[in-house]
Amino acid sequence: MWQAEVRIDLDAIRDNVALLRAGTTAEVMAVVKGDGYGHGMLPSARAALAGGATWLGVATLDEGLTLRRAGIDVPVLAWLHSPGLPLHEGVAADVDLSAGSLELLGELVSAARRAERTARVHLKIDTGLARGGATAAEWPALLEAAAKAQADGEIDVVGVWSHFVYADAPGHETIDHQLAAFADGLAVAERFGITPRYRHIANSAATLTRPDSHYDLVRPGIAVYGLSPIEGETFGLRPAMTARARVALTKRVPAGQGVSYGHTYFTERETTLALVPLGYADGVPRAASNAGPVQLGGKRRTIAGRVCMDQIVLDVGDDDVTTGEVATLFGPGDDGAPTADDWAAVAGTINYEIVTRFGSTRVPRVYDGGGGSSPGDALEGGVEDRDAGGGA
Repeated sequence: MWQAEVRIDLDAIRDNVALLRAGTTAEVMAVVKGDGYGHGMLPSARAALAGGATWLGVATLDEGLTLRRAGIDVPVLAWLHSPGLPLHEGVAADVDLSAGSLELLGELVSAARRAERTARVHLKIDTGLARGGATAAEWPALLEAAAKAQADGEIDVVGVWSHFVYADAPGHETIDHQLAAFADGLAVAERFGITPRYRHIANSAATLTRPDSHYDLVRPGIAVYGLSPIEGETFGLRPAMTARARVALTKRVPAGQGVSYGHTYFTERETTLALVPLGYADGVPRAASNAGPVQLGGKRRTIAGRVCMDQIVLDVGDDDVTTGEVATLFGPGDDGAPTADDWAAVAGTINYEIVTRFGSTRVPRVYDGGGGSSPGDALEGGVEDRDAGGGA
């Protein structure tokens, strides 16, 4: 018997990637950073590869090395590096690394020398996000240094890339501005003799709505897991995560009873309260107090009172709800249950944060479907796959 679980449909991940792959002539880099957006990095990676992805993308060096240690040998790009990291380990493991500054390029050259191996590098240009990457003013100097290092055999400039500000709003003026800036950056790169095999800027939203941004490689993230980056559009994607728990206790209380910390909710009449063992330590946003939707007993309920660290309370009225019944916080929504988008709306956040919060906590992840995974994939990060075959 289980108490609470986060259930992952690996076949949904595989099929989402297949859908994305069918919509482009570019190669697909499935982004599996953040422990696969809370879905489990290794199972998600294998399911994405089964769906047609040929690259994997991660933020950190450690994430890239974890993929390599698991025996995954497709191209992997890791792009977020602070000074002083053991980048030579990434070079030795054939992990592609990003450089958006002269300082970081210098570290990659040093890493290549230490590893006694040519470093595979993607140069990043800042086209307007003002986050990582070289500005237009810094770009020529970075290209000049990269061209010299490449001529010396220390690096191989595999890619040039950037990232969108606002592709989740199709038609927003920043999209065209960034595409023009990216094209200019590529033209400058050619003048320095750098003609990368992979040019990439498209995230999930651009992969789905801007084929003119696909170039040689697209980098879908949230869409891999079946969540749309664009409000009101599903594009045929299927959410892969379901979060649920069994009712731990029910009790009858009188009218006027305050519920949970601070008594921010009072019962209007004699009623039944149901205690659900999931709280903010498990990913439930505290901002969803008195607002979070939960399906229980065939009806959609709303959290009564404040979200606690380990539990939430539902006011179920006179409905015949008993201990052990399953309360679904979110899932694909097929049966009328809430979705991650519903939770994002009430918590004032985005669906990305909802699934990442739930999947990176103490609640066990349980995997359904094959999705290209291998036995034992789910035994990562101390999280046990207790019922990989499916069922309740």
